[in-house]
Amino acid sequence: MSRGSSAGFDRHITIFSPEGRLYQVEYAFKAIKTTGLTAVGVRAQDGVCLVSQRKVSDKLIDPSSVTSVYRITDFIGCVQVGMPADARAQVQRARQEAAEFRFKFGYDVPVEHLARRMADIAQVYTQHAYMRPYAIAMMLIGIDDEKGPQLFKTDPAGYFVGYLATAAGAKDQDALNFLEKKLKANKTLSNDDAIHLALNTVQSVLGADFKASDIEVAVVTRDNPKFRILTDAEVEHHLTALSERD
Repeated sequence: MSRGSSAGFDRHITIFSPEGRLYQVEYAFKAIKTTGLTAVGVRAQDGVCLVSQRKVSDKLIDPSSVTSVYRITDFIGCVQVGMPADARAQVQRARQEAAEFRFKFGYDVPVEHLARRMADIAQVYTQHAYMRPYAIAMMLIGIDDEKGPQLFKTDPAGYFVGYLATAAGAKDQDALNFLEKKLKANKTLSNDDAIHLALNTVQSVLGADFKASDIEVAVVTRDNPKFRILTDAEVEHHLTALSERD
């Protein structure tokens, strides 16, 4: 079997190829797309929202037990796109980091600090031969006391940065192109506008109209900074408003 220029350099995560690439880290990025899920995050003036597909792989599975949206603290939540087992492990670590910060300093961890900490941990997983990177893209949202609404994304390489809007998963590049076009015309969004833009993005790039049970939506706002996952009825209301507007 021919391996081309990657021959031998994808066996260990700690070995660079002659082109300066770490193939195992690149494979982790590819593994994120294998679940077939796409998630979108959009930041508004007074809030942030996350929208993710919900896929139930078997009719015997209880749909309420399938999720890619997780609460980290009362005020910070995330969507995880990639391998579900890796997602749960990373969420558990994020909750531990947030709890330790609260215990040590006496106030809730800022979302930017938590994103940096999770990215730092992910980076460590790229430099030890006895570890493998988490095959997960993590989008974190929260309201910062000083900076307002915040949206961050971390990846298996340990990179993180803040966004006005971003996407992860199978159709991430199509979603990013769509968001860029929409935000070019109007960067000032209300909370409802942000939710509608995120829903519209997911529906457009996947070429399908979703039912409320096929979509998960989570929000934080200045008025209600607690992380909240919308009910099916609330999601249906937004889907109806979006279809009427179009």
